[in-house]
Amino acid sequence: MPKRSRPLLRRLTDANDGIRTGVAVVTGCGSGLGHALAIEMASRGIQVVGFSRSAASFQSAGDPMVVDVADDDAVKSAFARIRAEIGDVTILVNNASVHSQLDFLQETPTSFMKSVETNLGGAVACTYSALQCMVETGIGRILNVGTLVDTTPRPGASAFSVSTGATRMLTLALVADLADRFPNIVISHWVPGLLATAMGHSVGLDPAVAACWGANLALWHDRSLNGATFDRDAEILPIQRWKSRVWDRLRLRGAPTPRRLDADHGARLAYASETLGAV
Repeated sequence: MPKRSRPLLRRLTDANDGIRTGVAVVTGCGSGLGHALAIEMASRGIQVVGFSRSAASFQSAGDPMVVDVADDDAVKSAFARIRAEIGDVTILVNNASVHSQLDFLQETPTSFMKSVETNLGGAVACTYSALQCMVETGIGRILNVGTLVDTTPRPGASAFSVSTGATRMLTLALVADLADRFPNIVISHWVPGLLATAMGHSVGLDPAVAACWGANLALWHDRSLNGATFDRDAEILPIQRWKSRVWDRLRLRGAPTPRRLDADHGARLAYASETLGAV
């Protein structure tokens, strides 16, 4: 097996022109992170179409489109319209989610599955429709947005934790199915951290700052990112088995270093890091 080298600090590079010249679809653009992501990507010259259940609040975030991602037929129609009227979809950011803030005994099976239909079903529906175009053109970038509670559930977040946590496995399943046949369709998972949004906390990070990281990752078209997970601005490396660690030492190879996402917000990022570290 050829030796794979990873520099001490691998920085973000410009994305492939192929994804930049297409259309980026960002879901959950009505407010919060989705709204910030659409604005950030549009500011970089990307043609953005924002999905939301209401267009009133995201007029400055690209081209608004009223779409309920839990409605598969509505999603299919929206993607067909985008391709016919605007262009090929090359980027998809699955960000839409709902949070009932109920514990399991307060939920009903029906209300629980409503969260699943949006948080997981919406990602599945949008990914399926986007892939119809990406598979045909042979290029694409999909970023599934997760949450802190998908690995460490908190009280009152059972449906939210289960449904958003499943998107992490969706990322890996998609890579398993597609990576060999369509290596230029790159799929990753991103956890933006605690945000100062309606579903987050007032002491959280400014969504505009997180959106810089998310946009960087969404516009980073690199096959090695297939299946990668990033937490805020840093990659979470897979757990290395002990045999691999021993073998690396015998070959005098250093431990892998997580890749990081650049953002030109030095003072704000430092402040946000200190704030979140104290929470």
